[in-house]
Amino acid sequence: MSQGDKSSYTDKQKRKAEHIEESERKQGKSKDDAERIAWATVNKQDGGGKKSGSGRDS
Repeated sequence: MSQGDKSSYTDKQKRKAEHIEESERKQGKSKDDAERIAWATVNKQDGGGKKSGSGRDS
């Protein structure tokens, strides 16, 4: 992964990004473009890195 630190993402988010990247590559996008689109999509859907699964916002 070329840009930024992806360690704050969950395994599920990383897998999702990999699948999106593969799909974009099959559509003819370059590796860099596919990766950028994949992580932008994960960020938009999940709001970025790890989130606490328990509790509520106060």
